[in-house]
Amino acid sequence: MIDINLIRENPEYVKEALHKKLWDTDFTELLKWDSERKDLLKLVENNKAEMNKLSASVPQAKKAGEDVTKIFAKVKEIAANNKQNEEKLAEIEGKIKEFLEALPNIPDDDLLGGGKENNKEIRSFGKKPEFSFKAKDHVELAESLGLVDYDRGAKIAGRGAWIYTNLGAQLEWALINFFISEHLKDGYTFILPPHLLNEKSGYVAGQFPKFREDVFWLEGLEPQRFLLPTAETALVNYHRDEILNEDELPKKYFAYTPCYRREAGSYRTEERGMIRGYQFNKVELVQYTTQEGSDAAFEEMVGKAENLVKKLGLHFRVSKLAAGDISHSMARTYDIEVYIPSIGIYKEVSSASNARDYQARRGMIRYRDKETGKTKYCHTLNASGLATSRIFPALLEQYQQEDGSVLIPEVLQPFMGGLKVIKPIK
Repeated sequence: MIDINLIRENPEYVKEALHKKLWDTDFTELLKWDSERKDLLKLVENNKAEMNKLSASVPQAKKAGEDVTKIFAKVKEIAANNKQNEEKLAEIEGKIKEFLEALPNIPDDDLLGGGKENNKEIRSFGKKPEFSFKAKDHVELAESLGLVDYDRGAKIAGRGAWIYTNLGAQLEWALINFFISEHLKDGYTFILPPHLLNEKSGYVAGQFPKFREDVFWLEGLEPQRFLLPTAETALVNYHRDEILNEDELPKKYFAYTPCYRREAGSYRTEERGMIRGYQFNKVELVQYTTQEGSDAAFEEMVGKAENLVKKLGLHFRVSKLAAGDISHSMARTYDIEVYIPSIGIYKEVSSASNARDYQARRGMIRYRDKETGKTKYCHTLNASGLATSRIFPALLEQYQQEDGSVLIPEVLQPFMGGLKVIKPIK
């Protein structure tokens, strides 16, 4: 949530910043409500002070033998008027809250405006693979190697589903275990969160109210719950309504979960197989930091995601997203995009993002400054580390051999029982 003080002090700056995110808004009505709120709050507080003063005068009046009926009548009159003022105040505060909740996060000043057409590649690793033979796509490879059963996945779950089988299941699990081992080495705390989350969790993450219909809701539960679309939604709520000590920061967490998304893509060639589905596996990183440590944490998390893809030996690039292409609740995002040879394009396997204090304001996630003792909002950051549903296809395609086999990256071999190559089923 955007700090209303920033809008009060510089509404044109906020308006222009949000315009870069392709979000046009007018703060005239908000500022009018804010002014009315200020006047009503002052009136309510003054009336309360007057009532307290009158009530305090009753004992002295009784002692002096005076009739206190008029005092009680006056207190009752002020209370009745104040109730109306408090109702108006609550109504206006509700309007202000609803207005602010709908606003996206302010993008960082250095980001280009506009959508994905203004994303900028900032670096890459390795070269696009070249084959001296007719290369296969990941769907054909997965089926010929007996790694994925798409037909039975669609039969038991419908379009946008698949089943990892035999060495395919082992390879998927090897990827997850490799990611986990790397994050443990770097001092991140491993979390296995619940997959059913309450509505407040979606609100704090910034997915609600705007994207409330983009998740899978479960009916018949009280309170109502939804399937987590990413572990970030759970991890960013871990310290909700808490005040941390500055010395505890940064807090570094990672979680493995399946992720559940309503948008499973289309029938386009670039989304065949497991490129986009209703359910996929992901290891997610989240940090809670101070404002001063926020930028360094972002660079660290981008670097971690990059290093995982480097160690797998896959060709990829890093893109700095334009303001209009980053998500609603984020101020900054770099995408790590792996190359898929069969379709000749790059697909995102990690989005490293900084929400600044946007999510912390929604979740009242604060820390106590060790010098001043005052509370400040944390900064929250997240990055995939990594999502497997695009790493798996990229690995098959980039490591394929002329005989139809696929080499297993060296870092995954210990998790595959020492297996170095997956050969076609005879």
